[in-house]
Amino acid sequence: MGAPFEVVVDSEMIRAAQRGDSLAMSQMLDALAPWVGRICGSIAFDAGPDAAQEALIAVFRDLRSLRDPGALRGWVRRIATREAIRHATRARRESGSDLERDLPTADDPALARDVRAVLESLPPAQRAILVLRDLEGLSEAEAAQLLEVATGTAKSRLHRARQAFQRRWTT
Repeated sequence: MGAPFEVVVDSEMIRAAQRGDSLAMSQMLDALAPWVGRICGSIAFDAGPDAAQEALIAVFRDLRSLRDPGALRGWVRRIATREAIRHATRARRESGSDLERDLPTADDPALARDVRAVLESLPPAQRAILVLRDLEGLSEAEAAQLLEVATGTAKSRLHRARQAFQRRWTT
């Protein structure tokens, strides 16, 4: 589904932000925001902006606990995924799904609505594994680690998610 979004944040900027440099923190969050928004929006749909905001707040709040600046991308991805799943689960519980919203696409708005409708019908955990594997390009092992499940669980969840997507797509 395309190459993963590249986030450019160097280790000096991260270390400066960790030391309390507000300009470095602002620049880092600005660089991360579109990527975090894409992850959260792909999993939590309409709750994506709220999930992205919560994820960025968590990054801001907890950045000092990040020991290795080179691990920033994986650390932020984990936070964004957790927030997106949490918000998607809450949104699904609070209301029925409104399937008339658009999912951005380059070509066909009707197709985008259909894809979104099918994705929205999947549980958030299944959406998350699909996004991590098919949009973010993570391996099953990486997705399993990020979701804090066994690799076998991630594989079976991905298999079930793809089957459910295909079954719903063809009906």
